[in-house]
Amino acid sequence: MMRIVEFALACMFVCTSAVAASLPVMPDNDVDVAAGWNAYRANDAERALAHYRKAADRNNRVAQFNLAIMLLAGEGTKADPAAGVEWLGKSAERGFARAQFALALLYEKGEHVVRSQESATAWFRRAAEQNHREAQIGLATQYFLGRGAPRDFKEAAVWYERAAEQGDEASAYIVASLYEKGDGVQQDFPRAWYWYSRAATGGEPAAIMKAREMREKLPR
Repeated sequence: MMRIVEFALACMFVCTSAVAASLPVMPDNDVDVAAGWNAYRANDAERALAHYRKAADRNNRVAQFNLAIMLLAGEGTKADPAAGVEWLGKSAERGFARAQFALALLYEKGEHVVRSQESATAWFRRAAEQNHREAQIGLATQYFLGRGAPRDFKEAAVWYERAAEQGDEASAYIVASLYEKGDGVQQDFPRAWYWYSRAATGGEPAAIMKAREMREKLPR
């Protein structure tokens, strides 16, 4: 079990590292969002910020997200975490998965907001349901560890498997282990072997070893 917990925590480390690396996203068909993107790519953060603010005031959720990220990072202006969180929340409420995921991470870490695992789980779910892979990992890990929700291997398995289907190797390892042990899912050695093999494609020694081990348990 310790190996699986390590993989679960590794999944969350990848997720939480992602918020610090967040960048404004590509424009949609809004003129100011497009102009802001072009200005940002030209390293003119102040002009980008001005365009994003105009579009954000018109309730454009992409602009709201981009404005939030720049305010949190202090790009084009002095950092303003309170305003950044406010704009991030507006974008998230309008259904933008990137914003929902970022907001979940802030609640999970207690960064710029009062830490709340329950809020983190709720926002991870809203993004995960839109097929946001990292949010699926985050939601699965919350259930796996019992953070912000009762510990639930069945629910964790559902979301880790969805993330694994999108190519996340750490999630594939966890899913394989759940199938091997029958935790939250019906024990299924062929499925366990399949997911260990998927996890092993990145060269993870533990996954390679487990894939070989499970191969020996398959019916001949």
